[in-house]
Amino acid sequence: MLNWSNFVSQLFNGLALGALLALISSGLTIIYGTLGVLNLAHGAMFMLGGYAGFAAYQATGSFVVAVIAGTLALLVVGMLMERIVIRHFYKRPHEDQLLVTFGLSIVFVEVVRLIFSSQSQMVPPPSLFGGITNMGFMFYPTDRLALMVIVAVALLALFLVLYKTRLGLIVRAGIEDSLMVDSLGINVDRVFMVVFGIGAMAAGFAGIVNAPVVSLTPEVGEAILVQTFVVVVIGGVGSFPGAILGGLIAGEIISLTSMVNPGYAYVMLFAAMTLVLMLRPYGLLGVRGRE
Repeated sequence: MLNWSNFVSQLFNGLALGALLALISSGLTIIYGTLGVLNLAHGAMFMLGGYAGFAAYQATGSFVVAVIAGTLALLVVGMLMERIVIRHFYKRPHEDQLLVTFGLSIVFVEVVRLIFSSQSQMVPPPSLFGGITNMGFMFYPTDRLALMVIVAVALLALFLVLYKTRLGLIVRAGIEDSLMVDSLGINVDRVFMVVFGIGAMAAGFAGIVNAPVVSLTPEVGEAILVQTFVVVVIGGVGSFPGAILGGLIAGEIISLTSMVNPGYAYVMLFAAMTLVLMLRPYGLLGVRGRE
């Protein structure tokens, strides 16, 4: 039933989903913008972060420990993945990058399925985030409000790293001209490893903080990956602000369309992407040459 209360509630749902997509997409766009790697394992990294946090929660009973464990685990996984596999594909065609990262995603999913089975798992939210919050004009689940705040803080932290630190300066310079960064005597190999780790860490953090809202399954990263690529296309490849804008737009499109007819949510999302590609091929906040 369509009414004002449902509409406002769906707006907030879209904001929560959009913030989550923005965080995941920021990691993907940083990796592609700096390294030029199309990472089809990014959705699997989102899933791995959730399961790493779930394992930590099972062992300690602490949601804070679960978040830290899920985040750091994916930082390590991302850095190892870059050192062992990805570094050999920088100069290979994009098709090879797609195939190897797709293969890695299958491996990650099947390893998780072997360890945790295919049954869905839940990480309970902290008692502080349980229940419903009275916002004056409507009641809304506290855990979703907490998710929005946590993701917003994470995006701010990532913004500060990218725009207020030396590493961020190198990353942004690498997005524009990695050859020039290399010629300045900067250890590009080490920077690339850290960048891939940060991108994976963003996905892993999103995976564990979203676990109390949506149950974990080995396939949870597949739908997120599709949405994330759409977000990057809409916002602009290599653009951190574009990832945020694209994420919010995609979240609202999915949420508001689902209110009318859930079956058309993806139709409208891809329609929006097509419109952006027709009018601005390099994305809303992207730059020419990065499309």
